[in-house]
Amino acid sequence: MSLTRIDEGEQASLAQHGMWITEQMGCGGRVYHMPLAIRFDGPLDVDRLLAACHDVVRAHPQLGAALAERDGVLRLVPAAVPPPVGFEDASGREPRELVEREASLALDLRTGPTARFTVFRLAPERHLLVVVAHHAVFDGMSKDILVRGLAGAYAGLPSPALATTYGEAVERENARVAELLGDAAEFWRDRWRDRQDLRLPGLSGISTRAAAGEAVDFALPADLAVAADKMGVTRFELVLAAVHTLLAAYGNEGTAVAVDLSTRTEETQGHIGPFVNELPVAAPAPAGTFAEFARSLREELRAVYRFRQVPLARAVGGVSPRTALTPVSVSYRGRDGGAPEFPGVAASVDWMSFNGAVRGTLHLQVVDAPDGAAARLQFNPLVLSRSGCETVAGDLLSLLRAVAAAPDAGLAGLPLPSPVEPSFARSEESSPSTRGGEADAVPYLAEVGEIWREVLAMPEIGPDEDLFDLGGHSLSITQIIAKVRERMDVELSFDVFFDEPTIAGIAAEVARLREEAC
Repeated sequence: MSLTRIDEGEQASLAQHGMWITEQMGCGGRVYHMPLAIRFDGPLDVDRLLAACHDVVRAHPQLGAALAERDGVLRLVPAAVPPPVGFEDASGREPRELVEREASLALDLRTGPTARFTVFRLAPERHLLVVVAHHAVFDGMSKDILVRGLAGAYAGLPSPALATTYGEAVERENARVAELLGDAAEFWRDRWRDRQDLRLPGLSGISTRAAAGEAVDFALPADLAVAADKMGVTRFELVLAAVHTLLAAYGNEGTAVAVDLSTRTEETQGHIGPFVNELPVAAPAPAGTFAEFARSLREELRAVYRFRQVPLARAVGGVSPRTALTPVSVSYRGRDGGAPEFPGVAASVDWMSFNGAVRGTLHLQVVDAPDGAAARLQFNPLVLSRSGCETVAGDLLSLLRAVAAAPDAGLAGLPLPSPVEPSFARSEESSPSTRGGEADAVPYLAEVGEIWREVLAMPEIGPDEDLFDLGGHSLSITQIIAKVRERMDVELSFDVFFDEPTIAGIAAEVARLREEAC
């Protein structure tokens, strides 16, 4: 078997860093748990499957990695707790119940496990393998790689050699990001607006943070591929154009939709890991025919693709840690392969196992495979009602069916809903809160200010200027925490930067912690 490993101290990727910061702030959790379920019918060799799970973990060390901050740099280390691989007799239990249970179990980026494998016996010749991995070590394409690896190991085949280590891939990606950063900042200057307004049926608020979620499932029309070909766009571009068209019909103007974009290169096609970046895609007001609008959106996407590896927070200021860039987001993944082949048993995969959480207000997930495109709208029931989400799903399906039937139809002739009146009032931005003890913070203002100027490479920073407005991001927070620890002997928590992202706020927190230590 060809094995790879995590070298002690390899630098984490930018995607991993962003998720790690979000987790440390208590804003991630279950929303980053990615479950995958494989059902087996027939005489499964359980010991052989458990051994295959171990083989895949050895071949893909990301699954056994943890994250550790060292001197202001986030690094990959072997997890103290490796991925558990186990068996349980669950006769009479429902597969959905078992997936929900496994998705709810803790995954710890600091110590591990960051993944877990459990084989359930449902009946003598019915079994279920549930794999749950943290998004910081996994992504959508990783599911395909993992299933292929399991099937190959179960069949006794050696694991394919990887062209490069994960650490080497991260170094090259970071170099590309550094080279593109200036152009990316210029590109997003006139495109990015951190807007939190939205109109949807049944909407009572807006969220860009993780929350317990619910879902509405549906299938996309089978003839969308033919319509997309006639328009000169991909199926993904057609669906994204339909989402933008629907949002505009509801009364949203210039609304950006965050889209998950793969950052994989040819050398990382076989790696399990988080090769994805979320970027906002805005569109002009829909006009003319739907095909014309879809092609104009295609051009905007092509422009965005140039910077697909550059996190938005690195290119612009004012992006605070969150699980969704915008209230509405889309992930669309195409699959070319068919069902996995495990010798002697029939296997089927639920590629869209739901983790029971949502990262924003509304998220459209699509898995497009040769046997059809499955879709799911995940929503936050605290701000969007189920009936409202069902209305959105119905409106989207009606629009897609009409477009599939008449690809060259004008927008005015399509079945679009009426505008939705705002159903909630946007709250004004509150003035920065304080944790108290502002007078006590005075002795620490100069030293904290010096640290900020070093990290942000700025000659002057006011005591009340916002870290994120200044262009700070997750790496900046890590570096500030490390320098404060080294020079001031104080261990700052990550959540203070969410509540008090100013020099004055951090100095006050230093004062409070020093007082507690006395």
